[in-house]
Amino acid sequence: MHDELIAQAQAWLTEDPDPETRTELARLIDAQDHTELAARFSGTLQFGTAGLRGELGAGPMRMNSSVVIRAAAGLAAYLKKQGPSQREEGAGLVVIGYDARHKSHDFARDTAAVMTGAGLRAAVLPRPLPTPVLAFAIRHLGAVAGVEVTASHNPPRDNGYKVYLGDGSQIVPPADTEIAAEIAAVPSLATVRRPTEGWETLDDSVLDAYLARTDAVLSKGSPRTARTVYTAMHGVGKDVLLSAFARAGFPEPALVTEQAEPDPDFPTVAFPNPEEPGAMDLAFATARALTPAPDLIIANDPDADRCAVAVQNGQNGADWRMLRGDEVGALLAAHLVRRGATGTFAESIVSSSLLGRIAEKAGLPHVETLTGFKWIARAEGLRYGYEEALGYCVDPDGVRDKDGITAALLITELASQLKEEGRTLLDLLDDLAVEHGLHATDQLSVRVEDLSLISAAMRRLREQPPTELAGLPITRTDDLTQGTDTLPPTDGLRYTLDGARVIVRPSGTEPKLKCYLEVVIPVAAHAELPEARARATALLESIKRDLSTAAGI
Repeated sequence: MHDELIAQAQAWLTEDPDPETRTELARLIDAQDHTELAARFSGTLQFGTAGLRGELGAGPMRMNSSVVIRAAAGLAAYLKKQGPSQREEGAGLVVIGYDARHKSHDFARDTAAVMTGAGLRAAVLPRPLPTPVLAFAIRHLGAVAGVEVTASHNPPRDNGYKVYLGDGSQIVPPADTEIAAEIAAVPSLATVRRPTEGWETLDDSVLDAYLARTDAVLSKGSPRTARTVYTAMHGVGKDVLLSAFARAGFPEPALVTEQAEPDPDFPTVAFPNPEEPGAMDLAFATARALTPAPDLIIANDPDADRCAVAVQNGQNGADWRMLRGDEVGALLAAHLVRRGATGTFAESIVSSSLLGRIAEKAGLPHVETLTGFKWIARAEGLRYGYEEALGYCVDPDGVRDKDGITAALLITELASQLKEEGRTLLDLLDDLAVEHGLHATDQLSVRVEDLSLISAAMRRLREQPPTELAGLPITRTDDLTQGTDTLPPTDGLRYTLDGARVIVRPSGTEPKLKCYLEVVIPVAAHAELPEARARATALLESIKRDLSTAAGI
């Protein structure tokens, strides 16, 4: 067994084009480190609807140039089998973007070389830029596909590979399995042509066009007075967001200087995700130090496709709190309705049902999709889409994906408008609760080292299903592996309770089991809100405890 493992590693080593991972792998082979080698050669990173994502390092279970070259070769083969683009004469164009993580530029260059060698045209964005700029560029340039090298808000040791097709949205089945089959069919790296030149490096005209498009997000003549604190979370959002804010005429955001510049080691945060505990602490400290206090805090994740918002939770400027993604999702929806937006409002099934209430009252179509913007972006007639994980699509004609830059513009416009009225985002949330009922959401998220714990929890819930949570009877259980009338199959469970809803699913991008909770409490008047919120908090905590016991987590 050990001999076979060493032979596998040596065969990989002979093909590896990256000196760093070659050295790393040679060291493991020389040390006969069978445990570590087994972890790296126990299979291959699976290409799915999230593309690829994993820890950097040598071997087929890690992100490295060998894995990326194979992925690019498979994607190129798939694209060539699709025939000529309807939007492009001659060879199809593939646009490639990348963030500022370790190896991102290398993987972008590897991809450009493979596409060029396969007879396609490749164009690389001029420098590390937000993922939504890449999503915009695909449609703007009439490309047949796009690749973004990013691991979004994953830990520093990770990187990833996200694939879009010519409509500017992320791949969905069956494209993912067809591309995966082409990747598996690559016999060896020696068969993949990789010229050292022949692709184009784009100039700033694509970025300029993206920024010009942001004009469409805001209302002409709307107030632009809200003052913001901004953190890029050590990612690539700062320059683009500052340009967009200056173009719109908003006050220049005060930067969280410790997190303003790209840094692939993310030194000030345990996880570079605004949702993680502690990630926003420096932003809160920056806001507290300003006089007068800013109106809101805005954070992007490292590739700037997500947008987090925090607001003062009192009058003295010292108490700040993050808004939940569902709260921002409802605020943006209410703002668009007030502006007279028409078209479909879409959300993932794990997001708050409040969006449906807002859309229904406005007489607008509303749809629920599976989790992820690869599904939300495909909603027919989409005008606005969001998911609770801080993702918002506010300009689907420009970017058919979540976009943390344009979402930041729109929420700042709303804050400005409310400021002119002597009101805040929290005041509007109160109004929505009275109008539609208090929709309180929370999440039970368990990160694991051993992925088998997630499948064990799902199996336990299926074999010994709970009949009630927090004393509320479960009136319906949907095993989403069967699909529904409106949803394709996915690994998940949905519980409908009397006045509550719970969805349990494995994360598609991280080693986590995620449970999404919502309780809805009718509210007749503003005076009832404190009691309703206290009741909702107690219910959510009780559901969490009971669900954790039922799942054995």
